[in-house]
Amino acid sequence: MRIGIIGGGQLGRMLALAGYPLGMRFTFLDPSADACATQVGECIQGAYDDPAKLQQLADSVDVVTFEFENVPVSAVAAIAKNKPFYPPVNALGASQDRLSEKTLFRELGIPTPEFRAVDSLADLQQAVNEIGLPGILKTRRLGYDGRGQYRLRKASDIDAAWQALSGSALIYEAFVPFTREVSVIGARSSNGDIAIYPLNENQHRDGILHLSRTPYRHATLQQQAERYLKKLLKHFNYVGILTIEFFVLRGKLVANEMAPRVHNSGHASIEGSATSQFENHLRAICGLPLGSTAPRGHAAMLNFVGAIPAQENALRQQGVNFHYYGKEARPARKLGHATIVTNTPGARELALKKLLKLADRS
Repeated sequence: MRIGIIGGGQLGRMLALAGYPLGMRFTFLDPSADACATQVGECIQGAYDDPAKLQQLADSVDVVTFEFENVPVSAVAAIAKNKPFYPPVNALGASQDRLSEKTLFRELGIPTPEFRAVDSLADLQQAVNEIGLPGILKTRRLGYDGRGQYRLRKASDIDAAWQALSGSALIYEAFVPFTREVSVIGARSSNGDIAIYPLNENQHRDGILHLSRTPYRHATLQQQAERYLKKLLKHFNYVGILTIEFFVLRGKLVANEMAPRVHNSGHASIEGSATSQFENHLRAICGLPLGSTAPRGHAAMLNFVGAIPAQENALRQQGVNFHYYGKEARPARKLGHATIVTNTPGARELALKKLLKLADRS
């Protein structure tokens, strides 16, 4: 089976690494000649919205997928008519606009923070009056890892927030005083089978995922998350991996956003689950039986952002699984991650403490 992946970043790289044992081969489309996925597959160099390059990719493979959700829908719609393209284009489109996404959540009965569309300074002032403070003004499109956001704490922040983000379509959301953040990841195959992973508990730093622990065992929240995830899978007639990020507020889930792709909070599944999210995504889009999502123990994943420990130092710690993406170091850039898997939560926390100290020294 030949798989085409739009995007040549670390997620595409990890998809290929998961697929090679299954006899799959991979071709990537990426604007950069040195995208890190070029280490593990052929790469067509070109813009994501270049019709000729997209068609070249589609013509060379059996099925097309993507590794990030800012792929232009208008560009991929044409190839999706003639080539299996998963996850579906309608799910990709819904995830690209925060207003459309949250409106859909509400329509499906998935709780969200209060929100309002903002197209002018007057709209923002009205939204603040109706929803209150604190709140967050966000660009509706293209923002990720904390980009395109402005926190409003007091009324005097309104003008500054507008100046910072005006020029883009915006959404104002109520700030959620959450107790923790969690995510649920699930796969749906082309024959309708579904496999859902245990919840991940996530911690962010400067808007970027810092670390995840899994499984986060909470029967009620797991049931809620699975119910909401299944609503979206059914709505889109979904194929592939789908992720929803939630805030936990007073014992209930409040949806923040969804990602129609493999997700950073699921990296620990490579070593920590019977079947990784990457392998299950490939199984799903290729019509293969889904693998077990059962945990192999108690896992944690730590992102290396902006700097990465020396490999030999990381590997001195027993039980550390080190993933280096082969990317040039830049501030706020995800360069790699490490995972640990232990038999007990206590052992995981001891190992994680050592790993955090190592990361802080890098």
